[in-house]
Amino acid sequence: MEHFDKKAIDAKVAAGLPFEHRWHNRFHLEMPFGLINDPNGLCYYNGEYHIFYQWNPFGCAHKNKSWAHVRTRDFVHYSVPELSLWPTDEHDKDGCYSGCGFATAQGVRVFYTCNAKDAQGVRTSSQRFGTLMADGSVKKEEFALKTNPVGFTAHFRDPYLFKRHGRCYMVLGAQADEKEPRGTVLIYEETPEGWQLLGEPAHRLGYFGYMWECPNLLQFGQYDALLFCPQGLAAREFDRQNRYQAGYIAGHLSLDGMAMLQHTKFQELDHGFDFYAPQVLQHEGRHLLFGWMGMPDEDEFYPTRELGWQYSLTLPRELTLRQGHIYSLPARELKSLRILQNTREIQAEQQQRLEADLYPGSEVLLNIRLGQAQTLDLTLRYGLETTVLHYDRHTQTMRISREGMHQGARGVRQFRLYVDEVLSLQLFIDRTAVEAFFQHGEEVASFYVFPDKDIVPGLELTADQPLAVVNGQIWQLDAFHYGTH
Repeated sequence: MEHFDKKAIDAKVAAGLPFEHRWHNRFHLEMPFGLINDPNGLCYYNGEYHIFYQWNPFGCAHKNKSWAHVRTRDFVHYSVPELSLWPTDEHDKDGCYSGCGFATAQGVRVFYTCNAKDAQGVRTSSQRFGTLMADGSVKKEEFALKTNPVGFTAHFRDPYLFKRHGRCYMVLGAQADEKEPRGTVLIYEETPEGWQLLGEPAHRLGYFGYMWECPNLLQFGQYDALLFCPQGLAAREFDRQNRYQAGYIAGHLSLDGMAMLQHTKFQELDHGFDFYAPQVLQHEGRHLLFGWMGMPDEDEFYPTRELGWQYSLTLPRELTLRQGHIYSLPARELKSLRILQNTREIQAEQQQRLEADLYPGSEVLLNIRLGQAQTLDLTLRYGLETTVLHYDRHTQTMRISREGMHQGARGVRQFRLYVDEVLSLQLFIDRTAVEAFFQHGEEVASFYVFPDKDIVPGLELTADQPLAVVNGQIWQLDAFHYGTH
């Protein structure tokens, strides 16, 4: 177990801000060194959002799992990130794994998975509470569960608290200990005698992978959505194309019958290359999501690891549920990133090809009336390198290709996207992180590009026939401000 010196690590983080390297993102949360992954502990307390996330401050490997912590009032101005929770005892010596956060009258509390392994590598998982202290560290406190229940393996983690009818419950990712390990979630209820296992909610998915991680249980009016990350699903032509998935089923959770009733098929939250382990904060009627822009077990495809840091969080997204489908839009606060004096209008009629210059960090809003056009390419051009978003109206398919890039993972992702007359796109283009929102948030795709040259990308729009009307706007986006929350 590494020696965690909070004061020295925090000072090193502060010295690494603001970011200078051309691959460091300016308006995505990331760290100047080390590997970050799952967002954790999202909560709102005393006028501030608290965002925790997993972090290895000692290198770009999935070990030394600790939690970093940052605060913000507006998702633009942030406190300087700090080390907050780290391995200290026999319960979490092999990692402070993911969990949630919540506000109490006394302050911010967290609830996380302790990971420990014995000399033979046998894992023990326990679920523990803690309280955020004035110095930014988490004081570790009582255990809710000391071990996994009978019939389930020690792959038992990522607690998420939710309330129903004044009672408190938690949902955890789990793996049934069967001949063929089976992913599931378990639900517990808080009682005067402690946390009592209610069971695993029944569903209609059948066998659906060997492990479910990072569950969230959300309520949208009269409907429930169970978010989770299944591992072990086979890729299909238009979905499940990443190594692991992050998605949801929507329906009605019956705690009495322990079942998800009348639920939808499994739907992915993001169709890009780089999205996993989302966590959602419910506050003042909003569902705000952060995800990890990365993918487990594929670290070698992210070239910043050679420079000492790896991965970002997504921008905050506001979720809504319509007809069983989750829509995701960038949080409204992000409009404050726009530098209004640096903006470009796009207005064109009956054009088959358009070009536009971008900024070092850009937001692009486009509404494209297709007219007679059947195919459309939106190209991000980095000198001779390209990333292409290709839409085929006949097959109703969006295809994202990084085959034109030199560094990092390449490949293609494609998914169904229904467009009648107007294709709507909203793009956030950071130094390496790109987030694309389609049809007013009906679908989203997050992905990285690592251009060879320190160059501001250009935008090209080409179609097989003249486009009836293209309306749009490009804004330069400011960087996040640290130390000024």
